[in-house]
Amino acid sequence: MAFALPVILIAAAIGSGLIAGMFFAFSTFVMTAFARIPAEQGIAAMNSINVTIVRSPFMLLFVPTALLCIAISVIAIMGWRGSASVWMLAGAASYLFASFISTIVFNVPLNDALAKVGGSDPAAAQLWATYLKDWTWWNHVRTIASLISAIAFVRALMII
Repeated sequence: MAFALPVILIAAAIGSGLIAGMFFAFSTFVMTAFARIPAEQGIAAMNSINVTIVRSPFMLLFVPTALLCIAISVIAIMGWRGSASVWMLAGAASYLFASFISTIVFNVPLNDALAKVGGSDPAAAQLWATYLKDWTWWNHVRTIASLISAIAFVRALMII
């Protein structure tokens, strides 16, 4: 376990850092760009992203990082290492709850609702405006949580 723990923490730090970067891009310019185009085009673009992302390498990073967080939590609790375990648990909890689970609970339902509306639907513009605000807010949460996770895992690595 002496060799495995640093490898697991490095993988989780890289995974959560990469996820934070992707979420950061959406929060800082992708959604802003989508807000500047007509609702019909923005809805079509976002729906295309939502279909594409579940079949992309993103999922090979997003889900395994969550699994690493579960493993890190178990390791932290079963082999308590003082402040290193606290950092490990903080990183894992931040990613699992505020990044991974919030995606499932908040962003995915918003995506599902968007997929049901056509861009030419009279209610599309209002739905799109609400979607942009709510989805981006939750994406900010995911961005910050993923970054916090990466930082916490690096801090744990510095202590162990």
